[in-house]
Amino acid sequence: MTETLSAPPQAAASNARWFQLVLGLIAMAAISSPQYVWALFTGPLEQKLNAPLAEIQVTFSILIILQTFLSPAQGYLIDRFGPKLLLSAGAILTGLSWILASQVTGLMGLYIAYGVLGGIGTGIIYVGVVGMMVQWFPDKRGLAVGLVAAGYGFGAILTTFPISRSLHTEAGLSGTLMTFGIIIGVVGVLAALGMRRPDPSQVPQVAPKAESHGLIQETVNYEPRQMLRSPIFWLMFVMMTMMSTSGLMVISQMGAFAHDFGVADALVFGLAALPLALSIDRFTNGLTRPFFGWVSDHIGREYTMLIAFGVEGIAMTIWLMFAHHPMTFVLLSGVVFFGWGEIFSLFPSTLTDTFGTKHATTNYGFLYMAQGVGSILGGPLAALLHGATDSWNVVFGVVIAMNFATAILAVAVLKPMRAAHRQRHSADRLVATAPTHSAV
Repeated sequence: MTETLSAPPQAAASNARWFQLVLGLIAMAAISSPQYVWALFTGPLEQKLNAPLAEIQVTFSILIILQTFLSPAQGYLIDRFGPKLLLSAGAILTGLSWILASQVTGLMGLYIAYGVLGGIGTGIIYVGVVGMMVQWFPDKRGLAVGLVAAGYGFGAILTTFPISRSLHTEAGLSGTLMTFGIIIGVVGVLAALGMRRPDPSQVPQVAPKAESHGLIQETVNYEPRQMLRSPIFWLMFVMMTMMSTSGLMVISQMGAFAHDFGVADALVFGLAALPLALSIDRFTNGLTRPFFGWVSDHIGREYTMLIAFGVEGIAMTIWLMFAHHPMTFVLLSGVVFFGWGEIFSLFPSTLTDTFGTKHATTNYGFLYMAQGVGSILGGPLAALLHGATDSWNVVFGVVIAMNFATAILAVAVLKPMRAAHRQRHSADRLVATAPTHSAV
């Protein structure tokens, strides 16, 4: 793949986008804990509220649904008014959600505090940061989105063990939520205050081209209503829904099935297996995003999806077979997340490659709604399926099938559809630029 780039006029302008990337990574890390340490809270919440797991898991679904379903509107507001104010508000809401959740005494209070406020706050930051990175880095889109998405995956590494220890001290559930809620809010606001949209002079100009991987198509910018009429968008929506279901089932149910498999409190390398697995998962879940984003910049999005989604399906199959062995449980959980987390670099990059950068934040907001659908399927519905069958084998079997189906769809359906899309627009450009001759 070859690219023609024009250098920005000043070195300072060139460095500006990397500074924005660092701020975006910090903001994403700050708001990652509500999703990725949720498994540590389910047990204490069941005891405090005297509620069954399926009802507790509704909180997680509300969090993800609002994080995703409101993202088109949030993306529009960020595109319209800029990131600084809105991202700061998102960080405040995220921290406040934990502070208020520390005081709840019933399920409805938990749903509103942790679910509603947390979902709105984290959604603003997530879609806003991703939307800005695809604009700041047209030449390294997969890598840049992967790096900030890695912040969302890595961030909970810093909080998993401290939260796990705090839950077993005098602070308990309420004190833990209060303390870490304040930390989340402060860090998120400090990062958000420095973020801004790119000026055209501060980003490389990528020359229009037709190339085999279809990574960039800068001359076509679809408005959301145009994109929503495209079959490519809806295929990607279905694919992202299936992959989101797979990962969110593991994230939301991991505490429950770790206890059912008898490995949650087993010692691995001198540490409790569940928090250790969650920490390793956060590392691999973060690492995979820039790694596969970088790979996709070189070999193409669809081939990268085939590899990554296939890895998750294979790892999850082996994981289920040896789930009762503590060390195997811990290590393979990391491999599972290495095959899952890259959806947050591959899908937004592929979407922007296909539909352009002008409305990238709003457009990705619509695709990100697939994560909300996946939270319903992987959260309470997966818990109900387990309750009805009294077996995690059935639940795992469904999500493993989704992994392999999505991997096949990437190369068998998505790739040829995107190739036809590029050819159609290339032909339109040729017609539009062809010289016209007047009859004499």
